Amino acid sequence: MNNSRPDDDRIQRALEGLLSSEEEATLQADVVRDPKLRAAYVEQAWLHASLRSERDWTATVTEQTPSAAAVVEPSRKSPALPWMTAAFAVAACVALLLGAWTLVGRSSADPAIATLVQADGCKWAGSDLPTMTNSELGAGKLALVEGIAVLKFNSGAVVTLEAPSTLEMLSAMHCRLIEGTLTAEVPESAHGFTIDTADMKVVDLGTRFGLTSGAAGNSQVRVFEGEVEVDGLADGVAKGHVKRITEGQGLNVSSGATPQGQEPTHGRQIHEDGGWTAIPTSFGRGKDAYVRRGDVGAPHGLQPLIIVKHTDLPPGRNNERRGILTFDLEQVDVRSISEAQLILDPEPSGFGFAALVPDSRFAVYGLVEETADAWDEKTLRWSDMPGCDDDGPSPKSLKLAEFWMARGGSGSPLTIRSEALADFIRTRPHGLVTLLIVRETGETDSSGLAHAFASKEHPTSRPPTLRLK
Repeated sequence: MNNSRPDDDRIQRALEGLLSSEEEATLQADVVRDPKLRAAYVEQAWLHASLRSERDWTATVTEQTPSAAAVVEPSRKSPALPWMTAAFAVAACVALLLGAWTLVGRSSADPAIATLVQADGCKWAGSDLPTMTNSELGAGKLALVEGIAVLKFNSGAVVTLEAPSTLEMLSAMHCRLIEGTLTAEVPESAHGFTIDTADMKVVDLGTRFGLTSGAAGNSQVRVFEGEVEVDGLADGVAKGHVKRITEGQGLNVSSGATPQGQEPTHGRQIHEDGGWTAIPTSFGRGKDAYVRRGDVGAPHGLQPLIIVKHTDLPPGRNNERRGILTFDLEQVDVRSISEAQLILDPEPSGFGFAALVPDSRFAVYGLVEETADAWDEKTLRWSDMPGCDDDGPSPKSLKLAEFWMARGGSGSPLTIRSEALADFIRTRPHGLVTLLIVRETGETDSSGLAHAFASKEHPTSRPPTLRLK
């Protein structure tokens, strides 16, 4: 059985001289960026050199040993020992890596414009710039998939990038947020520092602000301190005009509704291997939504995101949000269920900033009263959210499970399981199961992150799904 990884095969081909010049250049750049790949390269180069020198030494000894007598009286000019040759090979490897570092460092005509000053626990994918802490960065792209990274631009601006995000570095005074979330702290020396998104251009006037660029159409700028200018806005907002946003103010661009023509088809339950059945909220009488405290606008039952948030601020100054999911289990014999899992796909909400909240604990509640399943996602509001009162879940709901989301987490699908969840579903013979999603971790800044999960209206991600066995 071959357990080799693609990188192992690539290193072996490089050591045998089988890579093209383009492949060799790519490997060199990857070796410089990735400490694990670099260690694997040196290890395999050592082994490769050791085996070759052992082979060469054995061949030489065989040629120079016609009889046993010759072995007793060795030559004064015996061939080099294998470990010496291997040592030279490793020294050559180190020289190669240093040369590759120099090559990659000088491959761009652009000078360094920033430094990656913090990247603890970060994971990257698709970046064309170095991703090690204290790396100097030129123009190029950074794609952060997990964690929180801090960049200090040579102008003095400090940008904190929150996963998942992609940032294009343009100059010491200019960058572009392709997708994701960041916060920026800009000293007087960097007045005029500019960040572009697809929807707007934000020019700093000496401030601290947050910016998002969301795939689902939720982009916003929020000023924590000072003032910014916003330009490049689309029709219906301020086309051709510059808006000034001051401390405590924000601007949200786009409705966040599902784009026309991307509405999902009606869901279905799926029978999987191992006796599992997957049932999304888009199947049958299923539905999902969220409610927001004090919201007098349209209900949030037909949005691509289910947004959840909890704060410790007074009711008039917070944006408390709760999610609700109903699953249609009419075709399932719930009494025979042995295991149950709830699958949620995290998505960027476009609201708030992860740097302002800690790792967050969430809870899943089940609605006890069968009449609570009759809620309508087209009309549901905070005041008539079933199973809740103003302070949180009421005695009409039962806590079934908890889960955590790390600050700057990867956004990978969440699998929530508990025996209490399976027990609760077994007691719902009438065919519908309704669950509440609440965040229990609070915050003290109104600009803290609002977490979000894909709903059944999301154009690309999986809706909330129950897996039953």
